Amino acid sequence: MQIKGFISKVLSTLGSKHDPYSSFQVPIYSNGAFDFETAEDMELAFTGKVAAHMYSRSSNPTSENLELRVKTVTGASGVLAVSSGMAAISTTFLTLCEAGDNIVLSNLVFGNTWSLFASTFASLSIEPRFVDLKNTDDIEKAIDSRTRAIFFETITNPQCEVVDISSLSAITKKHSILLICDSTLTPPHIFKAKDHGVDIEIISSSKIISGGGTSIGGIILDYASYNWNNIPKLKEFYQKFGPMAFYAKLRKEVFRNIGTCMSPFNAYLQSLGMESLPLRYERSSKNALEIAQFLEKHPAVSSVNFPALESSPYYTIATKQFDGIPTSVLSFNLKDREQCFAFLNKLEFISIATNLMDNRTLILHAASSIYSEFSPERRIAMQVPDTLIRISVGIEEVDDLISDLSNALSIK
Repeated sequence: MQIKGFISKVLSTLGSKHDPYSSFQVPIYSNGAFDFETAEDMELAFTGKVAAHMYSRSSNPTSENLELRVKTVTGASGVLAVSSGMAAISTTFLTLCEAGDNIVLSNLVFGNTWSLFASTFASLSIEPRFVDLKNTDDIEKAIDSRTRAIFFETITNPQCEVVDISSLSAITKKHSILLICDSTLTPPHIFKAKDHGVDIEIISSSKIISGGGTSIGGIILDYASYNWNNIPKLKEFYQKFGPMAFYAKLRKEVFRNIGTCMSPFNAYLQSLGMESLPLRYERSSKNALEIAQFLEKHPAVSSVNFPALESSPYYTIATKQFDGIPTSVLSFNLKDREQCFAFLNKLEFISIATNLMDNRTLILHAASSIYSEFSPERRIAMQVPDTLIRISVGIEEVDDLISDLSNALSIK
């Protein structure tokens, strides 16, 4: 029979080899090296003539199982699990770019991502070109012969901006460049990246995939939809691997050389997380909508950023692009910084903490925490004012969450 459901596909993906004890879960292979029967077998593995695990920095059966599960539910041609979401972004662009290349990306990308491009990559002469991705004229002006990709977040964090992906896809096809997305805030069962013309998808699996904030990780998905002969750095790999040129260079060179492997224990936890992802997300996203509606009506709240609200400027495009409520993360504004701190300090149930899409509801003042390294002027340009609160809604009973928020908002 043809298996169609997300959870059904995950549960039926049990690894590339049959477990000798018929376990439903691939065990945690916490070893470094793997044994070979003969020197000839080892040579075949190291020369790539036979698929085999050689050393866990390069591949591991537990990590492979997570990769297979993601590949099964997304239709990606190649999937690689790495040590964090930031590792997924950095290894992707180090695989694609060389000195003199540039990337066009949103001026509202997450703070650490902004820093990666503006500081780390810029020091390697890989130029970031930050633009308003809602403005096609600005995008077109930023593209030249050394542009390798447009990079966007499906929903920005914490501003909750949503861009028109079909518009971005049309531009990338026109200029024969890559479309790369960070889809962390839109889980794979509600956002089908391949259907929207995305060539490479990046996910921080530390979030919804991990199964409740259990572990750190990142995932890179290659849809083998791009002509890699257009990327000078990949021409040699294109001649040998064709549509899988990027994935081959990523896995065989950059990932292995930099050493950004996901630990087997984290891969095990995240494989388990995949099994319940839609169930957890259904609860948290519905909670998020109810909380957004509550906050929108509260007199102490000046504005709410949540694309599932009908009042949101992104409601129509979010409804079109995402199957269901687009995310379980939202932000809202209070009067000033002092009121934000007083509100946070009055909460009794909701946790003041970073991370997103945990089972628990997490809340923070963005400007003084995850954006604290930036100047006030830069934070304003990033649309992260001192009045902004970000909340990642969990799976608790929504009445308890709203009660806590209501009590904390009764500040004077």
